[in-house]
Amino acid sequence: MSIEGKIKEGAGFVKEEMNEHGKDAESKQKAQEGRDLRNEGRVEDGKPPKTTPPGSGHPEK
Repeated sequence: MSIEGKIKEGAGFVKEEMNEHGKDAESKQKAQEGRDLRNEGRVEDGKPPKTTPPGSGHPEK
């Protein structure tokens, strides 16, 4: 577990959560950017990336 990976995952989580319920295209884009950053951190730490769309509320398998 790298510190950098944990920071990326945490920052991506916050960005995704802040924007996932927005209705406009900018909010959806920011939520996806957060998801991408979160996944980058997860992959660095050896975890599988999240594959559901941001805000879907589906648990990981």
